[in-house]
Amino acid sequence: MRTYRYFLLLFWVGQPYPTFSTPLSKRTSGLPAKKRALELSGNSKNELNRSKRSWMWNQFFLLEEYTGSDYQYVGKLHSDQDRGDGSLKYILSGDGAGDLFIINENTGDIQATKRLDREEKPVYILRAQAVNRRTGRPVEPESEFIIKIHDINDNEPIFTKEVYTATVPEMSDVGTFVVQVTATDADDPTYGNSAKVVYSILQGQPYFSVESETGIIKTALLNMDRENREQYQVVIQAKDMGGQMGGLSGTTTVNITLTDVNDNPPRFSQSTYQFKTLESSPPGTPIGRIKASDADMGENAEIEYSITEGEGLDMFDIITDQDTQEGIITVKKLLDFEKKKVYTLKVEASNPHVEPRFLYLGPFKDSATVRITVEDVDEPPVFSKVTYILQIREDAQINTTIGSVSAQDPDAARNPIKYSVDRHTDMDRIFNIDSGNGSIFTSKLLDRETVLWHNITVIATEINNPKQSSRVPLYIKVLDVNDNAPEFADFYETFVCEKAKADQLIQILRAIDKDDPYSGHQFSFSLAPEAGSGSNFSIQDNKDNTAGILTRKNGYNRQDMSTYLLPVVISDNDYPVQSSTGTVTVRVCACDSHGNMQSCHAEALIHPTGLSTGALVAILLCIVILLVTVVLFAALRRQRKKEPLIISKEDIRDNIVSYNDEGGGEEDTQAFDIGTLRNPEAIEDNKLRRDIVPEALFLPRRTPTARDNTDVRDFINQRLKENDTDPTAPPYDSLATYAYEGTGSVADSLSSLESVTMDGDQDYDYLSDWGPRFKKLADMYGGVDSDKDS
Repeated sequence: MRTYRYFLLLFWVGQPYPTFSTPLSKRTSGLPAKKRALELSGNSKNELNRSKRSWMWNQFFLLEEYTGSDYQYVGKLHSDQDRGDGSLKYILSGDGAGDLFIINENTGDIQATKRLDREEKPVYILRAQAVNRRTGRPVEPESEFIIKIHDINDNEPIFTKEVYTATVPEMSDVGTFVVQVTATDADDPTYGNSAKVVYSILQGQPYFSVESETGIIKTALLNMDRENREQYQVVIQAKDMGGQMGGLSGTTTVNITLTDVNDNPPRFSQSTYQFKTLESSPPGTPIGRIKASDADMGENAEIEYSITEGEGLDMFDIITDQDTQEGIITVKKLLDFEKKKVYTLKVEASNPHVEPRFLYLGPFKDSATVRITVEDVDEPPVFSKVTYILQIREDAQINTTIGSVSAQDPDAARNPIKYSVDRHTDMDRIFNIDSGNGSIFTSKLLDRETVLWHNITVIATEINNPKQSSRVPLYIKVLDVNDNAPEFADFYETFVCEKAKADQLIQILRAIDKDDPYSGHQFSFSLAPEAGSGSNFSIQDNKDNTAGILTRKNGYNRQDMSTYLLPVVISDNDYPVQSSTGTVTVRVCACDSHGNMQSCHAEALIHPTGLSTGALVAILLCIVILLVTVVLFAALRRQRKKEPLIISKEDIRDNIVSYNDEGGGEEDTQAFDIGTLRNPEAIEDNKLRRDIVPEALFLPRRTPTARDNTDVRDFINQRLKENDTDPTAPPYDSLATYAYEGTGSVADSLSSLESVTMDGDQDYDYLSDWGPRFKKLADMYGGVDSDKDS
């Protein structure tokens, strides 16, 4: 006979509400499920009808926010296997077990230890079980039951936002939707009216109203004007219990802003505006600003300005400053003071966005008169173009004309113009310009491969007023000419195996060309004529700007010839044809069976202790440099030993060596002619120094001709600097100064004025020993002595 065990769970509910039984648990055994009921009624004994092992549990209510001092009693768990001897232990698990809900493991009493809040958790699901205290085995299957927290009105309505912000167009009709506010109540909406919320307006009448059930705020006053008042603050109250007395309430603030509509036309503050502008103002130059006021805002306050009529419809324009909504009057075409001095315009301001329902208020535009006075100025020259682009071939000769620029004075006076090149943009002075007609020509040879584009600036200046000048950029493109020969793209040094076969490719050749032909590069490769038909190698032109070096025989011997120099001619296909010869070094090497180089040094096999060719060339080059150095040193030493013919100061001949020496007299014109200083072209190129023995003739250097107004001092300083830096000049030179009489002359003073004050007679016979240049002086002073003697 099968034995059935069961346990009883007793609940004590501290309120007079009836309980409702609800099936919760599922089958706990494999037998067919049958219903059984557990009924609780007051404090009476509970009757338990069981069928097999299926249980029915009720859900029970427990008051939230319990304020008693003791734990709140929930119920009692009891098993029919409990004989009161303490052999069974009751276990509680699930939501809050051990924390919110505790069970007496001996008696099975369940209690709530804390105040419960339905808004935090409305339902708790628990599981109860009786186990053998000694073995720990369950004596009853685990059963599940629910504790539902019963709600009280302990929460006030709370709005979803503390502050609402809303907008509504001004001049709106009554009943226009503004915003909907929402308040929520945390209480149970299914029980009583604790969560039934009603809305009302506390502040904001008579401008706005609110629907009590939906919380929708609407306008309540007609024609609210933003220009009079823009901001409104409305206070809305939400109250539970359906708004009845004793209900809890909450409030929120709604800030309502009236948005603008275009209900105001623009208006000018004055009827006439006057401005001045220079005739030199370029198109786009602002002349002045006018502004029409509009009480609206945003796009409704946007204003469009236009010139409707007047004398300057095609000379001026007006645009709108989007930031300030001002009308900016600008120059549309170039003005001419000589043609017209005053313009009168009619300007109109209008709203681009107009609402038809406000057209009854009048036209949304206004007009004003604008007078513009043109002032005369001296304008700089104006070029015929904003920029100039010229082209020239790179093989153009010096002084080749490239093109020209043109400028003129826009004033009525039409002052003449001179042209010049801004040398800051042409530092190398490659180009020059005719100052009269503006023709551009070359002053140096060009090279496209060095500089492709030359960007210079041309200046046009009024001759009568140099302050008036203008500039224009000039771009000169150098066109390519085939003036560069192609050459190898790299230095080619390859090798050939001793066991190479005929027609074997040993190297690919490539070429480059500095030129840039229009049709692209087309190179051809061939052996140089001096290579002849007996060459051991051949060139195969691949017709794709590459070529290959092929062997022409089977086998090579590096002992017979270790290195081959193969001259290759590279030609282009342009006009005129340019070609160059490049040398490819081919070394004969020992290779393995796969053609990989192993050794290329034939000299090591024949002359193990000899020097290489490169070392011998280096030694010979050092010997030559040493010999050249010794010869130059000896030549310099010999040049330093040159001695002038004039050894002492008393050996005076044609020239006075020392500075401060007095000249040879009035007729001594061959020693140094003062006219030479004034006219440098009169200097004889073949006249040599007479104070040293000439050993080698140096070609005299040509110096630039001095202008007629060149100062003598500047000329002398110029010649002094030139001789100091001239490597072909003799070690020293002599100079006679006629503009200044020195002091302390060896010959003393020859002035006849000073001789009057001298005491005693003076002997001038020594003048005869000075040569024919002083013969006149010797005759003059010697004659005086003869007269005195007689």
